[in-house]
Amino acid sequence: MADRFARFRRVSPRSLMGKSPRSVAGQVFVLQVALVVLLVACAVFALVLQSERDTSAEAKRRSVAVAQTFAHSPGLPAALQAPDPSKVLQPLTEAARKASGVDFIVVMNTQGIRYTHPLPSKIGKRFVGTIGPSLAGKVYTESVHGPLGHEVQAIVPVENSAGKVVALVSAGLKVKNVVSEVDRQLPIIFGAGAGALALATGGTALMGRRLQRQTHSLAPDEMTRMYEHHDAVLHSVREGVLIIGDGGRLLLANDEARRLLELPPDVEGHHVSELSGLSGLDPETVALLSSGREATDEVHFAGERLLAVNQRPTDRGGGPKGTVVTLRDTTELQALSGRAQVARERLKLLYDAGLCVGTTLDVVRTADELARVAVPRFADFVTVDLADAVLHGEEPAGTATDMRRVAVAGVRDDHPLYEKGRLIDFLPSTPQARGYGTGRSVLVTDLSTAKGWHAQDPQRTKDILDYGIHSLIAAPIAARGVVLGMANFWRSKQHDAFDDEELSLAEELVARAAVSIDNARRYTREHALAVTLQRSLLPRALPEQTALDVGYRYLPAQSGVSGDWFDVIPLSGSRVALAVGDVVGHGLHAAATMGRLRTAVHNFSTLDLPPDELLSHLDDLVGRIDQDEAGTDSAAGVVGATCLYAIYDPVARRCAMARAGHLAPALVHPDGSVTFADLPAGPPLGLGGMPFQTAELDVADGTQLVLYTDGLIEDRTRDLDVGMELLRDALAGHPDRPPEESCQAVLDELLPDRPKDDVALLIARTRPLPPDRIADWDVPVDPAAVARMRGAVSEKLDEWGLSELAFIMELVLSELITNAIRHGSEPIHVRLIHDRTLICEVADGSSTSPHLRYAATTDEGGRGLFLVSQLTERWGTRYTPQGKVIWAEQALPSDDGHGTLAAEAFLAFGDDDFGDEDMPQARGSGDEADGDKREAQASGGGPHGDEGATRDSGDGTQGGSKDGGHGSGGEA
Repeated sequence: MADRFARFRRVSPRSLMGKSPRSVAGQVFVLQVALVVLLVACAVFALVLQSERDTSAEAKRRSVAVAQTFAHSPGLPAALQAPDPSKVLQPLTEAARKASGVDFIVVMNTQGIRYTHPLPSKIGKRFVGTIGPSLAGKVYTESVHGPLGHEVQAIVPVENSAGKVVALVSAGLKVKNVVSEVDRQLPIIFGAGAGALALATGGTALMGRRLQRQTHSLAPDEMTRMYEHHDAVLHSVREGVLIIGDGGRLLLANDEARRLLELPPDVEGHHVSELSGLSGLDPETVALLSSGREATDEVHFAGERLLAVNQRPTDRGGGPKGTVVTLRDTTELQALSGRAQVARERLKLLYDAGLCVGTTLDVVRTADELARVAVPRFADFVTVDLADAVLHGEEPAGTATDMRRVAVAGVRDDHPLYEKGRLIDFLPSTPQARGYGTGRSVLVTDLSTAKGWHAQDPQRTKDILDYGIHSLIAAPIAARGVVLGMANFWRSKQHDAFDDEELSLAEELVARAAVSIDNARRYTREHALAVTLQRSLLPRALPEQTALDVGYRYLPAQSGVSGDWFDVIPLSGSRVALAVGDVVGHGLHAAATMGRLRTAVHNFSTLDLPPDELLSHLDDLVGRIDQDEAGTDSAAGVVGATCLYAIYDPVARRCAMARAGHLAPALVHPDGSVTFADLPAGPPLGLGGMPFQTAELDVADGTQLVLYTDGLIEDRTRDLDVGMELLRDALAGHPDRPPEESCQAVLDELLPDRPKDDVALLIARTRPLPPDRIADWDVPVDPAAVARMRGAVSEKLDEWGLSELAFIMELVLSELITNAIRHGSEPIHVRLIHDRTLICEVADGSSTSPHLRYAATTDEGGRGLFLVSQLTERWGTRYTPQGKVIWAEQALPSDDGHGTLAAEAFLAFGDDDFGDEDMPQARGSGDEADGDKREAQASGGGPHGDEGATRDSGDGTQGGSKDGGHGSGGEA
């Protein structure tokens, strides 16, 4: 009850008045309110009448009771017999009147004369009213206008003991007192009526609101039109509608539902479980309708029809429990949707092929991606055959011969098709050969009837048919007008044969992959050319030398060739130069620039320049390259190049090095510790303006020099310092590991599987010459010292077991020492080095440069250096801070004496051509100064000696070899 009053209080006047009187809810509300008001008014009127009636009846009952009570009082007969009855009765009646609440009590005789009255003046007068019935012994009530006004009175007879009426008693009330009693009850009556009206109106308002919500404030004509339209739509729409009640009984079925389910006319009211017997619904659909669960476009059979069934509950908005079911005939749409689904799947296949095929520039991998994307969505097996030339980046042949099977993919691995990697020559009658020759796809719907295909390999084709493969599409892989190979799509017995639409799909699929395969082929060709060029510019084999045990690795970048390079260059005096450089960028331009720089380093190294001077010359060269290419349309100049150049001297056990923007080398010491050389960092090559500095390091025996490019330690995922620490860790603790093993260990530790940049790594272990293979002499500035030096050298050669070379070496030293005495300055020093060759070095304090020239027939001298160049393998000059060194190398004799044949042949030629007077003496006949002087003049050239030009620029040497006549330096 409290909830009802609360709901009533929430009903605002606005909501009561907000209903439009035109709507159904508004009209119902007004009608209900009118009926409530009428009913409440009638009820109030009836209550008023009932109250007046009850009050009058109560007044009469009380009057009768009072009158009878007084009439039957025991003392009344005696008082009536008294001489003055009024005197006795008047006090008694007044006391009784006041006690009983009536307005008057009158005692009268049988003639109606009053004995008592509330108004004493009325005593003795005649009673106003009807006394006849009471004289007859009856109790009589009436309403009269008496002395007190409008009165209601009752008259009761007073009988004696004999039953005779001896007097009458009348008691009553004034009518106005009775009406006032009714008036006191009217507020209660009207209040109760108002409350009832309010409650009834509130309830009516609540019902009106619900009706308004259910009818959406529609007017009666709108409601009629809506239901007419609803009925028309329900029975004319091409969608079946079923409404099922809470108990599972069918409440409504429209005409379309009856037609689709073939329902009888009286189906409404039946339980849905009975529909399987009344219609063509299958048990699964009946179970769905009985369950009441939600369903969205579930496909079910109804006879030969295919229906899309939707089911929703009806009690979501507070409505009655049940479900509504819609049925839609999708039999015709099923075929269309099937074709649309196939089209969507084909578009999805082409889209996926665009994403998955051609992810790399690798021909074989691209072909494999094509095969895998088509299995099993389009074919059960896919094979890709490419012309063998395509794999090498070359143009394919015009016939389907030398076809390499590069990709095989299928739903199973036990197929009888040709295996991957096989070289196949397709016969002209096969679908593959016909498609390759014409450039058009070939569709074979039934392989069992393809005789041309059977001729390729009868036994294998029989195995393929027995395996269940029955249909084939052979599509040419063509790009830019060139057929590169064939893509073969095979279907087995699990699927239908290929059709013309699928032939078009295969052509589109292969066409997209063909571009990627051709791009990969072109890249393969260009990459092979670039790699070939780069490798041709790098050392193919390390030169022979004994100062260093060298190991190296060069790895080109996966993205293409680059400009990293290295070199090992033997120098005079058993020294060896190590060079590592890097040209920024990738491609042929970087490789070609690398080759130019490496060639320049070779040429500059023949001049025996110190590292800082060599880098200066290289820096000038790079600057000139940039200037030459600045005004052309060719590739840009050298964007950036770095270089590290080091010279190791196994005799002095020192290493001089300088760098131009390159990373510092690592040193693996004999104790296994690793340090990085404290080497001044010069600017990269080509910038100019800044000098380079050479640092010299004392290198212990067995120390490893590690030279590398930035591709070894730099990576996007780590800092440069981290890479150098990784290099340190990879090298530390292995002082005795061979350089080759160290190279591999460093690459395994630092490089990923597919490095982004190319890498050049050079590790050289020092091998100093033993002291017993080196001989040194200081030579005084005295021509007589030449003979003593010949003797000392001859003894040393005998000690080394090189007596066969004594004659030639004495002759060479005589020429060189004589030139140093006559044209050089102190100090003069001679050094013999027994290495792979026999090396003699004559050093003096002058910077004059000797020149090789041809002496005329009449010249006394000028033939000394010519003799040196002809008798030795190589000779040359290098400059030092103290002066210069003239050196010559003589090959060691082999077991067959080959090392001295060339010198002996030249001497035999000299005996016949020059005459005895022009030839120097093999040995002096004594220590006389004049004999030594003549010998020196004969061998040195008198006043027209070989020396005389002074080193002007400090960048050239004079040298030569047997093969070239003139030395590689020419005239400086």
